[in-house]
Amino acid sequence: MPSAVQTDEAPAAIGPYSQAIRAGSLLFISGQIPLDPATGDVVDGDIAVQTRRVMESLGAILKAAGADFGQVVRTTIFLTDLGNFGQVNEVYGSCFGDPPPTRATVQVAALPKGVGVEIDAIAYLG
Repeated sequence: MPSAVQTDEAPAAIGPYSQAIRAGSLLFISGQIPLDPATGDVVDGDIAVQTRRVMESLGAILKAAGADFGQVVRTTIFLTDLGNFGQVNEVYGSCFGDPPPTRATVQVAALPKGVGVEIDAIAYLG
């Protein structure tokens, strides 16, 4: 039976969805945007700062599920400007060892709250 995973160390959902759902040995983490978990406000800073906050949120959700970045097998990165790809990639890549997870990166017209990046993830909890 699928079960929700939730932590106060990541932003609360801003809609009708769970931070993550554990289904068997898989953990599906909803897209995270750069929100301060304490205030729910968008963090101040450039795309690197925003990406770091997103990765911290993903890490907190993984930890709440008893996992870490080494168990992530798939991510999707949504950017409002692919010109920011290099900066996002640098911060994102610093969180993963070898082998890094599979991923897709897409440019979108807009993201919630006007942010520049959103990242979701799937982890194998084996």
